[in-house]
Amino acid sequence: MPLDIKSPLQRLEAILAHIKPVYVITDKEHQDKLINLVEKEKILLIEDLIKEIEDIKTNFSARIDTDPAYIINTSGSTGVPKGVVVSHRSVIDYIEWILSTQAICPRVDDVIGNQSPFYFDKSLFDIYPTFAIGNKLVLIPEEKFIFPTEALKFLIQKQINYIYWVPSIFNHIAHYDLLKDCAPKLDRIFFGGEAMSAKVLNYLKSHYPLTTFGNLYGPSEITDICAYYMIQRDFQDTEPIPIGYPCRNAQIILIDTQGNKVSTPNTIGEIYIRGSCLALGYYNDFDKTQTAFIQNPLHQSYIDTVYKTGDLSYYNQLGELILTGRKDHQIKHNGYRIELGEIEIALRDFQDIKHHCVIYTQGQIILCYEGLKEIEKAEFLAHLKGKIAKYMMPQRFLYFQKLPINANGKIDRLSLQEFANSLLASK
Repeated sequence: MPLDIKSPLQRLEAILAHIKPVYVITDKEHQDKLINLVEKEKILLIEDLIKEIEDIKTNFSARIDTDPAYIINTSGSTGVPKGVVVSHRSVIDYIEWILSTQAICPRVDDVIGNQSPFYFDKSLFDIYPTFAIGNKLVLIPEEKFIFPTEALKFLIQKQINYIYWVPSIFNHIAHYDLLKDCAPKLDRIFFGGEAMSAKVLNYLKSHYPLTTFGNLYGPSEITDICAYYMIQRDFQDTEPIPIGYPCRNAQIILIDTQGNKVSTPNTIGEIYIRGSCLALGYYNDFDKTQTAFIQNPLHQSYIDTVYKTGDLSYYNQLGELILTGRKDHQIKHNGYRIELGEIEIALRDFQDIKHHCVIYTQGQIILCYEGLKEIEKAEFLAHLKGKIAKYMMPQRFLYFQKLPINANGKIDRLSLQEFANSLLASK
């Protein structure tokens, strides 16, 4: 299980307490961060482990392909991250799909520029093809993406020609027209993790008319990618970019609110996924696993597990899948999947607010709060700093003397969303 050493201590503590690892491997520089989180005897230093060994013994012979390969932690609505357990079979299936898809499969002389950190499932797309093909993988330093011009210069310096990045980086590049002065040679550009704007795609295509572009979709619970769309036609700036079609050996089913399969165009349904790409469930959380990994609702003839994504989609007239949003409070922001409830829980002990909720609109995480007075943004950020990851921090803070309530007596998130949209539109 990869861990982000830069995670707030409270998040690291929650993950380690939930997973209960036998050992944690770190280096001397970062061992102090773990001292109070796990027993000292469980901390192994990489400097002590790297040495010449003549007789290597493993227990690989006892492994079968349905055994767990790794755990990836995603945001949890209760404040405790969910540990998604992925099997060797799913990873093998994932590699085989990439190798069998000519437009995606790297060539041996390709140089891939990795943007996603290894504790984020999007990094699988960079790591495993490299193992299989033997091409070069370059890890782009995280600080390069703070100023995307530096990332573009780095691509030129390292002769990187193949990338899979989250759309927010491309948004910045297009907004400031950075390719005008610094355009690295890129043969293939893939994006995923959040919605990509057709306007930004058209900007990229204007600079790279011969480059292969692809939109990739999938949550951690199906290993990484279960649908993809190779860009082979033009889009108007306001058109949605499809997530396309299922990957090899995966099936996507749309289920409407009555539990029926959607097959007609322009009818919205929730995405259910089946296939060997499915994770084994959530580590040490049988209840959440049973809620998300369910029996295929279309039959009861035999055990046929599907993953209930919470993502809403429809087929357009061409039979392509179009993603429209979520049916719950989970979002995709800068490529990270975030439960808004986790941010809300982190603010429960903030003394000066009476009620609050977190909404997401127009690419911004917004905290709406009720209290006796308006509170400085710095106070909220200081309170959240040790509790949630940096990418989960709200960008806007809206003060209300009284938050709107719906007919069920709950905070009216829909009206808050409409209010925030009108506020942002007037800026």
